[in-house]
Amino acid sequence: MFDGYDSCSEDTSSSSSSEESEEEVAPLPSNLPIIKNNGQVYTYPDGKSGMATCEMCGMVGVRDAFYSKTKRFCSVSCSRSYSSNSKKASILARLQVTGKPPTKKAKVLQKQPLVAKLAAYAQYQATLQNQAKTKAVVSMEGFSWGNYINSNSFIAAPVTCFKHAPMGTCWGDISENVRVEVPNTDCSLPTKVFWIAGIVKLAGYNALLRYEGFENDSALDFWCNICSSDIHPVGWCAASGKPLVPPRTIHHKYTNWKAFLVKRLTGAKTLPPDFSQKVSESMQYSFKPCMRVEVVDKRHLCRTRVAVVESVIGGRLRLVYEDSEDKTDDFWCHMHSPLIHHIGWSRSIGHRFKRSDITKKQDGHFDTPPHLFAKVKEVDQSGEWFKEGMKLEAIDPLNLSTICVATIRKVLADGFLMIGIDGSEAADGSDWFCYHATSPSIFPVGFCEINMIELTPPRGYTKLPFKWFDYLRETGSIAAPVKLFNKDVPNHGFRVGMKLEAVDLMEPRLICVATVTRIIHRLLRIHFDGWEEEYDQWVDCESPDLYPVGWCQLTGYQLQPPASQSSRESQSGSSKQKKKAKSQQYKGHKKMTTLQLKEELIDGEDYNFLQGASDQESNGSANFYIKQEP
Repeated sequence: MFDGYDSCSEDTSSSSSSEESEEEVAPLPSNLPIIKNNGQVYTYPDGKSGMATCEMCGMVGVRDAFYSKTKRFCSVSCSRSYSSNSKKASILARLQVTGKPPTKKAKVLQKQPLVAKLAAYAQYQATLQNQAKTKAVVSMEGFSWGNYINSNSFIAAPVTCFKHAPMGTCWGDISENVRVEVPNTDCSLPTKVFWIAGIVKLAGYNALLRYEGFENDSALDFWCNICSSDIHPVGWCAASGKPLVPPRTIHHKYTNWKAFLVKRLTGAKTLPPDFSQKVSESMQYSFKPCMRVEVVDKRHLCRTRVAVVESVIGGRLRLVYEDSEDKTDDFWCHMHSPLIHHIGWSRSIGHRFKRSDITKKQDGHFDTPPHLFAKVKEVDQSGEWFKEGMKLEAIDPLNLSTICVATIRKVLADGFLMIGIDGSEAADGSDWFCYHATSPSIFPVGFCEINMIELTPPRGYTKLPFKWFDYLRETGSIAAPVKLFNKDVPNHGFRVGMKLEAVDLMEPRLICVATVTRIIHRLLRIHFDGWEEEYDQWVDCESPDLYPVGWCQLTGYQLQPPASQSSRESQSGSSKQKKKAKSQQYKGHKKMTTLQLKEELIDGEDYNFLQGASDQESNGSANFYIKQEP
């Protein structure tokens, strides 16, 4: 990394003036000793002796670090520029020696290579874009991810686990010991200055940083979002003309800070030069307000309704149902959610749809292009396929902490299935829900048993413990063939105990502090910190409702802290009551034991099992489904 750091054109250090930067920067005190060498700008603690002034740019620095035998110039470039136009160079020098910022006329006199100018301008534009996209930090009284992680020695899920999140696919090698340039808060200067810091610990987008020179002293360590507009790769200050000033606490430790930094940065890593540009690009979303979509009706899961995108935050959509008069009937989901579709989707596959009383589109509303929606895997329904009445196990969308006995009620086109939870279905099928055949939320008969998950039997079923073979025999049903289910297990990278930010799918406007408590291949058990386990959720590892630590801060979304804090309870009390009411219908069932169920299944003549792993922490393919023998 140091090679690129040292070879940066010295002219780029002055390519961005106070006029070009994102904020007005007051001039540094004229008596502040500074080194400028090979394009890098440093303050120098010992300014009383051995100093020199560059006759080209007016920069003050240590004479020994200057170029040529006469020590008249701070760099080769300044020497050559002076030789080519000594008269103009002397004007510029006088302007800068006075301590006043150079005028437009003075800036024009600087002989910068075209490449350096373009690079500086590109960096400047990227910074502005990043600032526009990055929202202000959301204040949560009493809660800080940094303190929460530090005080409990928690580990956060890495950003690379979340492909749908900003930077999820281009996070690269950002890890501990990576160096960055950050604002120096331990400084009494009237202007904003920077210093180099190293990453001590990563937690999602957040990093615990330590200023260079503090070594093992953690007194001034601080947490910061790596994607913040204040975090830059090493070399950014040189390209932007910003000063690097060592913290006041350690100002006395070294007399030659340049030599110190050269030693510390040799062989070290920093952020990619285009990191801020990538952050900005990853936070540009294809969905826009006023787009029309079809989305599940939250009051009748069996059908869809037309809704309009009201707002987009970090890829999450606030959808307002089109026939909502006061615009309060809304629904939150991610733009890659399987719950939203293009206009006309329901008719194309035979799904129930609620027609709106609105006969024509409102002004400014337009249909979302179909290519913007998440693609589902193509399936071949011509051969052996799912049939109505087949039994399976499914995550209950009304109680996401449970996996229940379920039945295929209708087979739709393009691989979609309407499914009902046995024992709790409405007579008119209004609580059937739609899953795709490749959905990670449906499982073959016996999945829970082999993976040691409690299966919720049909409501009112009294023959407990529940036995699949008896139930199939009693209902005259057959199990859906195992080979039709999705068996792909990606290398997702999640581990038990990792922290993240997760949507409360029972109240999808809320995003909460959460923990991964179980891993069954690609299936994650998400626990909301401070809540009882009955509010846990089974979620797929690739769900767009999971986010890295720091996502809310990055996007400006409100994060709900752990329920043990008063703010969480006051804001989400109604949500807890709703969950409690929904989960009551599942109370009263006796828990079946895994051992009893396994014994019964082994006694069956038509099935045998391949032993699967439960809570495994290694990813990849695994045999965790029932295998039906011919």
